[in-house]
Amino acid sequence: MAKAAKTAIKTKDQKAAAEAKNWTKVIKAVRSPKTGAYTFKEAIIHKDLVKDFLAK
Repeated sequence: MAKAAKTAIKTKDQKAAAEAKNWTKVIKAVRSPKTGAYTFKEAIIHKDLVKDFLAK
């Protein structure tokens, strides 16, 4: 018999695991005015602030 796959990740702190779902990684392409090349800005921000980050 094959082993059953465990899909649930067990954490000691369920509250912290639930809070982690509210954060997201955002990557924004920004064009350099000097060279015209693109650079990338990365940030891990709360999901409610994503639109504000992309608007800047």
